[in-house]
Amino acid sequence: MTFSIVATDGAAYGIAVASKFLAVGSVVPAAEPGVGAVATQSYAKWSYRADCLALLRAGATAPEAVERVTTADQLRAQRQLGVVGPAGAATFTGTECHPWAGGRSGGSAHDGWYAAQGNILTGPEVVEAMVAAWEAGSGHPLPRRLLAALLAGDAAGGDRRGRQGAALYVVQKGAGYDDSGVLVDLRVDDHPDAATELARLLDLNDLYFGSPEDVQPLEGALVEEVRDRLARLGHRADDVQAALADWAGIENYELRLTPDGIDAKVLAALRAATS
Repeated sequence: MTFSIVATDGAAYGIAVASKFLAVGSVVPAAEPGVGAVATQSYAKWSYRADCLALLRAGATAPEAVERVTTADQLRAQRQLGVVGPAGAATFTGTECHPWAGGRSGGSAHDGWYAAQGNILTGPEVVEAMVAAWEAGSGHPLPRRLLAALLAGDAAGGDRRGRQGAALYVVQKGAGYDDSGVLVDLRVDDHPDAATELARLLDLNDLYFGSPEDVQPLEGALVEEVRDRLARLGHRADDVQAALADWAGIENYELRLTPDGIDAKVLAALRAATS
């Protein structure tokens, strides 16, 4: 009833998942910075999440973690599991999972490890599309690479019952809001086009929580433009940076502020707000 990919780029670990299942992001994914990521699905077993992460933390490889938790489970024939750790990935599909069901794992230390899996899919082309998208995304940030794989699986047919929920969860040591280690934590609980809605949310996540990029100095014609646009929004001040900070605080763009000028995405948002 679900298709997912767990992967690492060597620094971050994450999961992207979609399903005809309400709030799938509350059930399938788990990850820990510096340790690994887990996806449990097809009659998901919650304890797989903590158990696999504990095994990885203790030094087990991803294949070892998968083997140990599934061997101990009397209902393993109904389970599906994907695990990625620092040195590899593994996927498991029980013999009684609803068809089509299966998965692939692979990768390298250079390009990152992955495990892609799904059940109740339109066919094996869903997993193949996910793997192809993952491989084509080499060098891209992990959240974007995971999302591209999920969208490819969705476009290839995805869950044959339809669409409802999707989620993207990525962790990395020292990253995220207030250095929480959570780089991305997005869920679409109930939407007729859940994977596409997840992509929209990732764009917003990057806008609100990304670092300044393509910064232009606030000088000449640009500083006058910014001053005028901020004034139209009610933020009048001799100090343009102070007025910009006031507006950015309302719009949640604080993390993109920089004393060196104005971030390109903030400038685009300001222009859109006053167009």
